[in-house]
Amino acid sequence: MSYSAAPNEPFDAVMFDFSGTLFRFEEDDSWLTGLTDELGRPFDVHQLTEIMRRMTAPVGQMVELDDEHLYAWTNRDLDPALHRRAYMEVLRKSGVTREEQAASLYGRVIDPACWTPYPDAADMLIGLNKRGVKIAVLSNIAFDIRPAFAALDVDGLVDEFVLSFEVGAVKPHPKIFEHALSALEVEPRRALMVGDSEEADGGAHALGCEFALVDPHPTKERVDGLAAALTSFGLGPVSR
Repeated sequence: MSYSAAPNEPFDAVMFDFSGTLFRFEEDDSWLTGLTDELGRPFDVHQLTEIMRRMTAPVGQMVELDDEHLYAWTNRDLDPALHRRAYMEVLRKSGVTREEQAASLYGRVIDPACWTPYPDAADMLIGLNKRGVKIAVLSNIAFDIRPAFAALDVDGLVDEFVLSFEVGAVKPHPKIFEHALSALEVEPRRALMVGDSEEADGGAHALGCEFALVDPHPTKERVDGLAAALTSFGLGPVSR
């Protein structure tokens, strides 16, 4: 297979994680209004923060699970049904025991319209496109995130969406990175992976890709994290 190159650029392609990298799930207060524990008591702000952390953490098991739900959790990003089963149990174990409340909150998590883009996400995607650098979004996820990019009017800049539930592999397994590299027709040494998890996204290292780590801070706090990460690898912002 022949590979095309981006002229005079340090990389031919950049692969981005989704959650905590390009977008972040940041709840609206209205979503949590009326959310109560099994005794009908409203959760305090610390409890709500912990619930949301458990729903969005990229790696790790958040609560103790029985065999059925552990299987669902382990394979959640490969099957939408397992994803729902796993997170509904996480919510139940976190004290959200009323199914209608848990279902409503879970529905927000899997709705791309409820995800907030980082302030510099669109500009960096536009800049890479202007440079002639190919772009992939590579995510462990069980729902279609393309509408989030369409709402930001940058979906046409992404050359390939590589979603675990569509390709049958999750990061850090080499297969998901290999799928992206093959689709982009890029050699590993000429690709940069950008993500918020050293464990999951950093798996690209094993194939010979470079890796840039960003912090999954709230979007109001991390206004130029992507720009800084890409600049450190010679892919700084390009004026529109």
